[in-house]
Amino acid sequence: MTLTTTAVLVPLLPFLGAVAGLLLGRSAPGFVRPLAVLPTLAAAVLAVTVAIGQGTGPATDVATRLTPTGSLPVDLALHLDGFAVLIAVLVGVVATCVQIYSTGYLRDDPRYASYTALVSLFTSAMLLVVYTGDLMVLLVGWEVMGICSYFLVGHYWETEAARSASLKAFLVTKLGDVPFLFGIFALAAETGTFRITGILGHVTRDGLDHPTLIALLLLAGVAGKSAQFPLHTWLPDAMAGPTPVSALIHAATMVAAGVYVVARLLPVFAASAAALVVLAVMAAITMVGSALAALAQDDIKRVLAYSTVGQLGYMTGALAVGDRGAAVFHLLSHGAFKALLFLGAGVIIHAAGTNSLAAMSRMGGLAQRIPDAFWTVTVALLALAAIPPFAGFFSKEAVLGAAEHAATGHAAGIPGAAGWTVLVSGLLTALLTAAYATRLWLLVFRGRGAEVPDHGPQPFAMTSVLWVLFIPTVGFGLTAPFLPAWFDGRSLAPTLTTSVLGTGAALVGGLVTYAAWRHTSALAARTPLLEPAVAADAAPALAEELAIVTHPAAYAGAAEAPDPADPGRLLLGPLHRHAALGFHLDAVYAALFVRPVRGAAELVRFLDREVVDTYVRGAGTAPRWLGAAVRRAQTGNVQTYLGALLAGSLVLAVAAVLVATATGA
Repeated sequence: MTLTTTAVLVPLLPFLGAVAGLLLGRSAPGFVRPLAVLPTLAAAVLAVTVAIGQGTGPATDVATRLTPTGSLPVDLALHLDGFAVLIAVLVGVVATCVQIYSTGYLRDDPRYASYTALVSLFTSAMLLVVYTGDLMVLLVGWEVMGICSYFLVGHYWETEAARSASLKAFLVTKLGDVPFLFGIFALAAETGTFRITGILGHVTRDGLDHPTLIALLLLAGVAGKSAQFPLHTWLPDAMAGPTPVSALIHAATMVAAGVYVVARLLPVFAASAAALVVLAVMAAITMVGSALAALAQDDIKRVLAYSTVGQLGYMTGALAVGDRGAAVFHLLSHGAFKALLFLGAGVIIHAAGTNSLAAMSRMGGLAQRIPDAFWTVTVALLALAAIPPFAGFFSKEAVLGAAEHAATGHAAGIPGAAGWTVLVSGLLTALLTAAYATRLWLLVFRGRGAEVPDHGPQPFAMTSVLWVLFIPTVGFGLTAPFLPAWFDGRSLAPTLTTSVLGTGAALVGGLVTYAAWRHTSALAARTPLLEPAVAADAAPALAEELAIVTHPAAYAGAAEAPDPADPGRLLLGPLHRHAALGFHLDAVYAALFVRPVRGAAELVRFLDREVVDTYVRGAGTAPRWLGAAVRRAQTGNVQTYLGALLAGSLVLAVAAVLVATATGA
C-alpha cells in the first residue's frame, strides 16, 4: 500500500465508521462499540504509519481535479509534511482514547450510538482539514466540525444549559466563518488557485495586493474556531456537553483547526505587519484574560476550558512572531496533557456522582479514592504550569523563546512590537496559569468540601486511557531536539532567559496560590462544614450558580455565596466577580447584538400583525360584507323575485319619463 493510499484511508475509516454507526445503531446495538473504537483505532495506527513513511523528507503533494467550476478549479489534494502527519497522529490517538473512554463514561446513555457516530465524523472532518491541500476541501471539514460540535455539545438536550451552549457555539463560530469564507475567496482570486501550495508559491514570488484585508478576514474565522478574543465566549459554555467531547474539542479537533490553518498559511499573514500585530494583541488579550477568568471559576471543566483558551493564545502568539514550529510544538504538547486533564476531570466528576456540575469548592476525599486520576492529573497540571521536565515546559518555552527572538529584532520581517507583546503577556500568563493550576489541585484533592458517597471503582476503560496519555505528557518534551527536522528547522530548545523567567513566574504563581490557600483554609476552619442534609439540599443552589455563570444576563440581582476556602477570591479581590463572569463579554454582546436583534424582531412582528395583517383582513372583510348583503337578497321565493322585478321596472319607467320630460323641456 502506497503512502498516499494509506493517508487517504486515515480520514476515510472514521467516516465509514460514523455512517455504519448511524445505520446500525438501533438495529444492531451490539456493533455500536466496535464501530466506535475500531475504525478510529485503525485510523490512528495508519496515521502513525504515514508519519513514519513521510518522516523528515520533502512534502508529498498529490491532487486530482474534483470538478470543473468554470473559473478556479477545486482539487481533491493531499498534502503531507511534518506538521500535517504529526497533528494527524495527535488527532487519531486522542480520538481513540476518547472513544475507549466513552464506552465506560456513557455506557448507560440512551443516545450512545449517535454520540459515537458523531465523534467519529468529528474525527474524520479534522483529519480532512489536516491532510488536505485545497482550501475549499478544507472548508468542508471545517464546517462539518462546526455542525458536529453543535450536536455533541447539545448531547444532553434535555437541559437548558446544553441547548443554549450548543446554539451559542454554532452561532459564534459561524459569525467568524462568514468573513473566513470571504477571505478564502479573496485569497484565491488574487493567487488564481485554491491549492495551498499554489497560494504560498504566489505569495513568495509576487506577494499580495491586499494582504492585510485577506489576513484579517481569515483571522476572524480562526478567532471563532480556535476560541480567541473576542469570539472565545462559546468555549467555556460548551462544557455543558459530555466530558469526553470536551477532551476531543479542546485537545485535538475544532479549536486546533484554526491554529493549524494559520500555521499552513503563515506567509499570507507574514505579508502584513499590521496583521501580525493584530494577531499578537489578540493572543495577548486572550492569554491574560482567560487566565484571570480561570482563576475565578468554581466548576472544574470551566477552569480547563478557560485554560484551553489561554494555551491557544500561546500558539497564536507564536504564529504572530513568525514561528509556526513553536506553535505546532505547543499544539501537540497541549493536546496530550489537556486531553489527560479533561478525561481525568471526567473520572473526578464520575467519582463525585454528578455529570453536569463539578464545583471544586464542594469536593473532598477524592485523592485516595481515585489514585489513577490523582497521579495523572497532578502531572498534567505540572505540564500545564510549564514545570520542567514535563512536556508543557519545553513547548511553552519554545513559544517564549520565539517571542524573545522577535522582541530583540532578530526575526526578519516580524514587528518588534508583536514580539514584546507576546513575551510580556506570555510571562504574565505563565504566572497566572500556575496559580489556577495550583488552585485546581488544592481544591479538588485537598479540599474541605463535604465528602461525597463512594460510587465504587471507576471503569477500566476510563482509567486506562489516562495512563496512555500520561506517557506523552511526561516525555513528549524530550523530542524538542528532533522536531526541527520535521518542521522548519528552527531550534525549539529552551533558552536560558525565558526558561528562568518563565519557570520563575510559574513557581511564584504556584507558591503565592498555596500561601493564599493556607490562609483561606485557616479562616474556613472556623466555619463548620455543611451537614449532609444541607449538602444534599445545596444541589439546586449549585445548579443556579452554574446558570448564573453560563448566562450572565441572569446574574443581576443574584446573591453570591462566597467560599472562604477559595484562594482565587483572595488573589483576585474585587476583580473576582468580573473574572467569574468572563469580564461580562456575554452581557456586552447581549446589549450590542442580542437585544437589538430581538427588538427588531419584535418590531417586525408588530408591523406584520398590526399593519400587514390589517390590510389582509380588510381585503377579505369587504368582499365578505358585500357577499353577506347580496346573500340576503337570494331568498329562493319566486314571488319576492317577481315583486322586485316589477318594482325595478316601475323605477326604470319613472326614470325614463323624467328623462324624456327634461329633454323635451
